[in-house]
Amino acid sequence: MGHGHGHGHSADTDRRRLAIALAITLLTAVVGAVGAVIVGSLALLADLGHLLTDAGALAAAFVASILAQRPANARRTFGLGRVEVLVAGINAITLVAVVVWVAVEGVGRLVEPADVPGLPLLVVGALGLVGNLVSLVVLAGGDRRNMNMRGAMLHVLGDALGSVGVLAAAVVLLLTGWPYADTVASLFIVALILPRTVGLLREVGHVLLEGAPRGIDTAEVHDALLDVPGVRDVHELHVWSINDRRPSVSAHLVVDEAVHVRCGEASVLDCAAGVLRERFGLDHSTLQIEQDDHVDHEDHCH
Repeated sequence: MGHGHGHGHSADTDRRRLAIALAITLLTAVVGAVGAVIVGSLALLADLGHLLTDAGALAAAFVASILAQRPANARRTFGLGRVEVLVAGINAITLVAVVVWVAVEGVGRLVEPADVPGLPLLVVGALGLVGNLVSLVVLAGGDRRNMNMRGAMLHVLGDALGSVGVLAAAVVLLLTGWPYADTVASLFIVALILPRTVGLLREVGHVLLEGAPRGIDTAEVHDALLDVPGVRDVHELHVWSINDRRPSVSAHLVVDEAVHVRCGEASVLDCAAGVLRERFGLDHSTLQIEQDDHVDHEDHCH
């Protein structure tokens, strides 16, 4: 499986795109907040919660793109790559709180529907959708192989779908006057957001618990290392990631005594590192070369 990394887009360009999308999202959120207060629409409030959370996600992506340029130091040997993971978790928890509140309020309004005017709802929903589409166009020009950019695009796409729900509620209100249209739209937005939020929380937890990165099978990594000429056994294999773009691996390789002292391109170390890099995209590898008698020593120590 190939894991090539292109560099056709500069980090500075992607950072500018994130900043523009963030500014548009915040402006759209302000419009939505004013509209929600004036109109009293639960659907707008649900979409506003989504917008604010996505603004946080865009801000995290923007800040992370800056922090990613900072080198590691003696205190933080892996740098600050985990910052975006922590912020993503905070965003997800905040969004869960918003979703729960909207769901509870929505159930209450099913019993006692609120009077929501359709025309203002239509105007605010349309403005929100325009902002979402402009942000999508801006982000679409960035590096789509960068998971940070792809995640930002998915958040904005979710906003656009939420705006479509608001517009649908407004149209139903204008055409039929059905009092539950706004509430149904808000519950639809909740149903749209909740699976993504749970998925994000699971991903954050997986990274923080040092789980193997998505798309990398640890058993395949083990077998690939075992196929390296001179390697007799592989143990203490660990595959994890600092964030969603920086997978790492460490392992102990037991080798034949005849190849133990080889250096250069023919060495087990270089061959194994090359396999990890080319087949799995594991550019950061820490490999310990050892012989059978050292394995016995390790077992005694443990």
